Amino acid sequence: LLNINVGGTLFQIACKVVAQYPITRLGKLALYTDPMKKLQLCDDYSVQKNEYFFDRDPSIFHYIFHFYRSGVLWIMDEMCPSNFVEEIEYWGIHLKYSQRCCRILFEEKQDELSEYLKIQKELEAELEPLDSAVQFEGKFLGRFRKMIWNLIENPYSSVAAKIIAVLSSFFVLISIVGMTLSTVEEMKHKTGKMWMEQMEMICAIFFTSEYIMRLISSSSIKNFLRAAFNAVDLVAILPFYIQILFENLDEADTLYHEELHKVENVSKLGKVLKLIKLMRIFRILKLARHSTGLRAFGFTMRQCYQQVCCLFLFIAMGVFTFSALMHSVEHDVPGTSFTSIPYAWWWAAVSLSTVGYGDTVPDTVLGRMVAFACISFGIILNGMPISILYNKFSDYYSKLKNHETSQ
Repeated sequence: LLNINVGGTLFQIACKVVAQYPITRLGKLALYTDPMKKLQLCDDYSVQKNEYFFDRDPSIFHYIFHFYRSGVLWIMDEMCPSNFVEEIEYWGIHLKYSQRCCRILFEEKQDELSEYLKIQKELEAELEPLDSAVQFEGKFLGRFRKMIWNLIENPYSSVAAKIIAVLSSFFVLISIVGMTLSTVEEMKHKTGKMWMEQMEMICAIFFTSEYIMRLISSSSIKNFLRAAFNAVDLVAILPFYIQILFENLDEADTLYHEELHKVENVSKLGKVLKLIKLMRIFRILKLARHSTGLRAFGFTMRQCYQQVCCLFLFIAMGVFTFSALMHSVEHDVPGTSFTSIPYAWWWAAVSLSTVGYGDTVPDTVLGRMVAFACISFGIILNGMPISILYNKFSDYYSKLKNHETSQ
């Protein structure tokens, strides 16, 4: 008999039984005749008791002990997958000795645990700033840069930092409201236009100052330029300066620069200028820097991109299928809007999304049956991913919130 002491619990097993598995640790212990080789396989050996001591988990060794006696490795649901794998690797037992049903469930549990740990790590990286207060020690103007970093990146560090965070969100909202009001006809007159330009200038100065402060306080320019939020900040301030540049270029081509909207109608740069002005809408993305909900939404989209892409694939398949069916049953109807399959794409898209504008409708009974099938498919299709996305969003949001409060 082999006397095995695992973590203080004594097990006895016949040598001929464990010798049936020569590649395992106990199988080698039973087959080796050299005492030195046997001592290398265990943690200690008692000559008086003839016991081989192993400093391992005795609760898991019960399953190892059962494996040698029955030839089947049992896996219980309550066991930690990582710990169990580590133990059986130590004893030299492969997972293939377990039952297929147990092995499938165990591997699924392993995948779930790996996915959970991966998401947890990415969530922590989502809230972890590019720099930390420790990185400024021993650097040029480290104390000054650390103070600026706390003001800009750490709203909980002081009252002034909270005020700056609130001002940042306030100026983003003011900028978006100003861009929206600038398209109103009453605001395009000289007085309203002057107010809008002044408001835009104040917002641009604040955003520029904020960006420069972040750039100064960054410990690595390379990491600073790679960061997504800093790219959003740059996009938020570039349209203002590009607009000024284009207006100055346009001024050389016209004698009537006092009313810029008239110049844009005849200028070659007018369309480009309008597009650059439209880029100011991306300033709303700056709110994500101080909004846990927006961060959780973006994180959810990144984690569920496969499900979202699959949803778009099903929508595209539905659009092509039902537009082809609708064209085949409606193309002979006089005055029909379904003159071709591409013309039926819009109807299929709004029907699958269950919006149904009613601008294009079938006239025949078969066409209405196809429309009913299309709408029913759209309801089922839209209902499938909503629960998955919502559950993950709520989970990520709560984890981000807990991580923020624990800092």
